Amino acid sequence: MNNQRRLIIFRRPFRPYRRARKDNVNQFIRAKQVRVVFPNGQTEVLPTHVGVKKAKEQGLDLVLVSPTADPPVCKVMDYGEYTYQEKKRKNEAKKKQHRMEVKEVKFRPNTDDHDYNFKKNHAVRFLKDGNKVKAVVFFRGREITHADLGQKILANLASDVADFGEIEGRPRLEGRQMHVIIGPRKSKKKESAPARTQAAAS
Repeated sequence: MNNQRRLIIFRRPFRPYRRARKDNVNQFIRAKQVRVVFPNGQTEVLPTHVGVKKAKEQGLDLVLVSPTADPPVCKVMDYGEYTYQEKKRKNEAKKKQHRMEVKEVKFRPNTDDHDYNFKKNHAVRFLKDGNKVKAVVFFRGREITHADLGQKILANLASDVADFGEIEGRPRLEGRQMHVIIGPRKSKKKESAPARTQAAAS
């Protein structure tokens, strides 16, 4: 009878949690020597461990900000506050970014003036917001034989919103609908000061 105990090895079904390394902070900075920028603006080239020690003495962290410099540049700062401000700045920049969308306005070959003006104003608002407008004319039944009416509506719309947008290509007829894309007009660059002065003088 075999009295030897068997050693059973249990494997974990998941990897153990490991805290992510911060390669740009304090003892995780790999460079042996760095240029340290202190809060008072003073700079000094120090061995990394000495820079970390001086930062800790001030209750702050040594943060690598320019790893490609020779020697790499570090700042003494509150790393927690720094990451918070960076995250806040990125979120604000993300909010300010405009994502262009394609807004659709629909017409019929027999659209009356009131309905046309209502939808034209929608198109102008979309273009002012920096979005594209897809103007579509829908045809029903035998209306498709009067495609020229759809072209006229789209041409009038392009002309009426010309101050805010410019047409991208010619109207296209696909199935029972004709459409055209109108993109927002790019703002003109402001005249330079010498040009304005010269224009005023003339």
